[in-house]
Amino acid sequence: MAMDTGAFLTKLEMVTTSDHSSVVSMNLFVALLCACIVIGHLLEENRWMNESITALAIGLGTGIVILLTTGGKSSHLLVFSEDLFFIYLLPPIIFNAGFQVKKKQFFRNFMTIMLFGAVGTLISFAIISLGAIHFFQKMNIGSLKIGDILAIGAIFSATDSVCTLQVLNQDETPLLYSVVFGEGVVNDATSVVLFNAIQSFDLYHIDSVIALQFIGSFLYLFITSTMLGVLAGLLSAFMIKKLYFGRHSTDREVALMILMAYLSYMLAELFYLSAILTVFFCGIVMSHYTWHNVTESSRVTTKHAFATLSFVAEIFIFLYVGMDALDIDKWRFISDSPGKSVAVSSILLGLVLVGRAAFVFPLSFLSNLTKNSPHDRISLKQQVTIWWAGLMRGAVSMALAYNQVFGLMTKPLVRILLPPSKQITSVISSEPSSPKSVIVPLLSNGHESEADKGSQHVTRPTSLRMLLSIPSHTVHHYWRKFDDSFMRPVFGGRGFVPFIPGSPIEDVVQWH
Repeated sequence: MAMDTGAFLTKLEMVTTSDHSSVVSMNLFVALLCACIVIGHLLEENRWMNESITALAIGLGTGIVILLTTGGKSSHLLVFSEDLFFIYLLPPIIFNAGFQVKKKQFFRNFMTIMLFGAVGTLISFAIISLGAIHFFQKMNIGSLKIGDILAIGAIFSATDSVCTLQVLNQDETPLLYSVVFGEGVVNDATSVVLFNAIQSFDLYHIDSVIALQFIGSFLYLFITSTMLGVLAGLLSAFMIKKLYFGRHSTDREVALMILMAYLSYMLAELFYLSAILTVFFCGIVMSHYTWHNVTESSRVTTKHAFATLSFVAEIFIFLYVGMDALDIDKWRFISDSPGKSVAVSSILLGLVLVGRAAFVFPLSFLSNLTKNSPHDRISLKQQVTIWWAGLMRGAVSMALAYNQVFGLMTKPLVRILLPPSKQITSVISSEPSSPKSVIVPLLSNGHESEADKGSQHVTRPTSLRMLLSIPSHTVHHYWRKFDDSFMRPVFGGRGFVPFIPGSPIEDVVQWH
């Protein structure tokens, strides 16, 4: 009995020591997060730095200190798991991107986004896969099957929305932001379908039937993921509009919005859909309907709560990545064959460059054919920026730290190629974007005021451009009519919210 009690006390002491070590690690990590925010704020005007670069640098410095104090055994304060990233950190980042996105810009460029995200990813995948087959066979790096090489192509044609959000700013470059981030969202669905197809289909007997199955899988994943997010957003809007939570408690409104958004993400994971697509479109729908149904205090709270959660999650990721870049096990693996590791990385980097160039410039040309206004076209400088941004996004599987080296160069590159002007600034500031403004339509109908028409030089578009642009304007026009006649009376939104003291409609009435 005495021995059992002694063993129990020994185990209890070990558990207590382990818990205390975790508490110490968490304290240090939270202190480093605070340091990242403060230093990032002080370096905000620096052309090379932003919060993610600052967090990465602090993580590298902290990793070096931990390596020295542990005798080279570890560079981490915490153990980072895949579940922590995909279940807890990624959802608030993507949801906030959908919640804050300039919907007018996003849907105006929807066809371009689909071209880049779906067709462009397939082109990049084909070039990376063919290049890998050609070079890896000559390098004799091991017994790679055709499925392994195609999996490499699918992985390296994938994008990384987290890095994109940190480098680009939708207020400074709205067109560029909507195209690059929208491509990343659609690319997620394409990459998932590609990878699943490689794992499940017989790659040695590809025929028209398998090709049609692949297309069907992509359409199923994209449509079902999008509809799940839309339904979750509409359900939250309907419940808040009908039950008037804000009459009694704004906390319930905020809690319901947060939980419904997270539920949409987890349901997508449960049914093996694209959770990124789901939570992104859930954010768009919530900002268009649900956000207008809550009280003024809830609107302010949700806007800043979502932005804060996203901001902290991004800083957390890059701080850990800085430490992980010095992981001793990774460097030990590379040191066994440094020449071959550098060669493989260089080849993959070159293939990512070529793969992106092969679709960015041709698809941008096709997209520009559908645009009437020069401001809506993707200029050559913007195309170069999109192509360059693909370096940090396509190489996500190498390491996020490796990507951020290119993120460091992307910020000044955007300023050099796309310097802000007074004209652009005035256009950006005059464009409303929910949830920052009370009066925002989901899609514009393409009509201009008489003053705008008189101040612009009207050029006759080519027949091809008219043919390609008319469907877009038609969709916008009929969507507005459908939204005003059927959607907003049921789910709420601007102009369709019951009058409640302290609600958003009270401010709208005062404006009139």
